[in-house]
Amino acid sequence: MLFNTPQFFVFLLVTLVLFYAAPRAWRKPLLLGASYFFYMSWNWRFAPLLLSLTAIDYTAARWIQVTPSAPRRRALLIVSLAANLCFLAFFKYFNFLAGNVAVLTGRTESAFALRIVLPLGISFHTFQSISYVVDVYRGQQAAIRNVVDYALFIAFFPQLVAGPIVRARDFFRDLYAWQAPTGQELNRGALLVIFGLAKKMVIADPFSLIADQYFGNIAAHPGMLPAWSGVLAFAVQIYFDFSGYTDMAIGMALLLGFHFPVNFRRPYLSAGIAEFWRRWHISLSLWLRDYLYVSLGGNRKGRWRTYANLVITMLLGGLWHGANWKFVVWGGYHGALLALERAVGRAIPRVLTFVLVSVGWVFFRAASLGQSLAVIGRLFHGPAGVGLWARWQFYLVLGTLVLAILEEKFEWFEHLVKAPAWAYGAAMAVLLLGLELIGLTEVPVPFVYFQF
Repeated sequence: MLFNTPQFFVFLLVTLVLFYAAPRAWRKPLLLGASYFFYMSWNWRFAPLLLSLTAIDYTAARWIQVTPSAPRRRALLIVSLAANLCFLAFFKYFNFLAGNVAVLTGRTESAFALRIVLPLGISFHTFQSISYVVDVYRGQQAAIRNVVDYALFIAFFPQLVAGPIVRARDFFRDLYAWQAPTGQELNRGALLVIFGLAKKMVIADPFSLIADQYFGNIAAHPGMLPAWSGVLAFAVQIYFDFSGYTDMAIGMALLLGFHFPVNFRRPYLSAGIAEFWRRWHISLSLWLRDYLYVSLGGNRKGRWRTYANLVITMLLGGLWHGANWKFVVWGGYHGALLALERAVGRAIPRVLTFVLVSVGWVFFRAASLGQSLAVIGRLFHGPAGVGLWARWQFYLVLGTLVLAILEEKFEWFEHLVKAPAWAYGAAMAVLLLGLELIGLTEVPVPFVYFQF
């Protein structure tokens, strides 16, 4: 069930009705059942995998908390990490590694490949589970006693597929001190769901057609203008696609009484790459900082070690996104920019930051590393060519830029949540009209981050 389908909204409505109609003691098992139903609607065969990882980390955390011996606690942590990373490595990276081995041994790239289907949301729930066990090991989180509670933390359907990566302390704070959402929170949650859906279907999906048109056959679109059209179209697509999903996830959680952290904060207005990563996919950025960068030594071991830690962190962050060298290069590109920015000691101007980020998206979107390099060459060399954007799309992007600047200055969205009923209703009507006029397509376009 994609978030942008009628079937999902029927599922969401039924879940909300049953949740609030049920006695309070039944609500956690009901949410867990709904979450597993959602998970199994994609591929029921992977339910035992999710159950196995849940059981391993639940048990490991309980043992870590009651084990006084430091070496044994460390061994339990290693077992938990190994289980998570081995599952992730097999499903996500086996064919990548096998393909590289095959090439190095003079065979075809598919010589050792297996027919592997990637389990739903494995990258996200793996990181979420790892953060919980590490926090228990560090003494920053008490081990959860009730296995149903822990299973719900891992499988909670609003963020199961693509985050945000929720910390255990935040989730269980809401779960154990749950209170019914206020009227204002219900307004905010509903508005976020429709706002996120509009971001996805009204803005991201039309621009995905341009990106697909260009990257699907770059030879058919020679020149710099088509190249920039395709690259900037993807920059628009991936932001509104992913932030739209996140808005929907935060909104749905809020309707159920859970408060998820902000995951995007207008990243294309950033002055510098470091600020960009403080605004883009914030939950992943904080995860990489707290559980990888800090573990490598952070900035505590000298200037050059700091630069190396930044690059290593981003290289692994890039590899987390996908089993392909282009993602490794994309991560290394951002790591190098972060190191350079730190070395210079000055932030990059906003427009240049956006250009650098957009150029980096080429590695993310292109079919291969070779195509990435070809597209980057076309961005800066060759004839002008003909752009691929329609005039209304320029106006649409300009309008979103104005709204982003106004939100940065005045936080109009929060004011809208608290606005009189007529203003709130008018905003909802505009969003629904946009969905009707632009966003309703015969075949739903999958969310970009669903593949990770």
